[in-house]
Amino acid sequence: MNPNLTADRPTFVTHLECSLTGERFEADQLHNLSKVGRPLLVRYDLNAVRGFLPRAMVEARPTDLWRWRELLPVRRTENVVGLGEIETPLIAIPKSSGGPNVLVKDEGRLPTGSFKARGLVMAVAMAKELGVSRIAMPTNGNAGAALAAYASRVGIETIILCPDDTPEVNVREIALQGGRVYRVNGLIDECGAIVGKGAAEGRWFDFSTLKEPYRIEGKKTMGLELAAQFGWRLPKAIFYPTGGGTGLIGMWKAFAEMEALGWIGPERPKMFAVQASGCAPIVRAFEAGEEHAERWEDAHTVAAGIRVPKAVGDFLILRAVRESGGRALAVGDPAILKAVEDCAKQDGLLLCPEGGATLAAYRQALADGLVDEEDQVVLFNCATGLKYPMPKAGKKLDKNKVGDLGNL
Repeated sequence: MNPNLTADRPTFVTHLECSLTGERFEADQLHNLSKVGRPLLVRYDLNAVRGFLPRAMVEARPTDLWRWRELLPVRRTENVVGLGEIETPLIAIPKSSGGPNVLVKDEGRLPTGSFKARGLVMAVAMAKELGVSRIAMPTNGNAGAALAAYASRVGIETIILCPDDTPEVNVREIALQGGRVYRVNGLIDECGAIVGKGAAEGRWFDFSTLKEPYRIEGKKTMGLELAAQFGWRLPKAIFYPTGGGTGLIGMWKAFAEMEALGWIGPERPKMFAVQASGCAPIVRAFEAGEEHAERWEDAHTVAAGIRVPKAVGDFLILRAVRESGGRALAVGDPAILKAVEDCAKQDGLLLCPEGGATLAAYRQALADGLVDEEDQVVLFNCATGLKYPMPKAGKKLDKNKVGDLGNL
């Protein structure tokens, strides 16, 4: 099929491809995993994109997510959905990081307050385009909120399952934005098993992480943005909070596509996959030299977003980390909480716990000589810290007993 015949503007998707075997699948059809149970990747006619889209044309566009539309899968403009997906800023944190070139890409500025908006806006747009009417998904919180928001906007029904201890604000946010949300006495992969059972029975379409092809395409815009923000080069290292790893996989894909377009060279950042020591299946597999990660039992951490005991894209995460010369690092909850507190008090930026994990991992990597103080480094803060529990505060002052204010 010529993709341009089905679109009201130039589009360049050619097919989907199994990330493990390379088997080809037709575009413009509903798919979950490949025949061998692995994620599908969207492929484009990059030679045609290169002839149609000079880098200067991208530079001239408004800096939102849809500036990259020729490298995204949505065919028809009428199916584009949005709530204001901006290019997120890079914020220096010199005091808490101790480094002059450490920047936080603050994804908490996106709709629904997290980087899950990038993946879910694309996945929902494609679900609309392909005629999906009912979606189910497991979530640790932020992905469910993003799905509920975008699906409600286009009239798709959602059923969202989350672990029992998901932050209350996330559960209420999902419900208020139209999702049918249920707490489950289990972890996210156990929620996913229920979603998979319902999908097999034909009750809904399964939107679990990497079990549909399009969330990666939304998340890869983080890599596209970074290149543009750095003047079409890339930082020395990226520290990424890694649960399902969609964003890390997506950025690695974006870098390859940009090189094929002639927009960047072959240089790549060292990719650091950051996990919590209470749930670190990717770290364990990396250190053991394995290609796949076994399920992590008794997973626990304050950083709920990276509490993913088993990731279907494990081999893609490990491949990107190794090819880049990076590492998979685990950090403990005390180090995560201290990083959040330090960044807030010293640099005025409120990180989520997962973002705090990247700062803690950077500190560890610096101490271990994995990065240098002068290296240009990007840490990903994946959500606004306002969604998470904070330490109690609130000394009281009686307005009727205010005397000497010198003790305040």
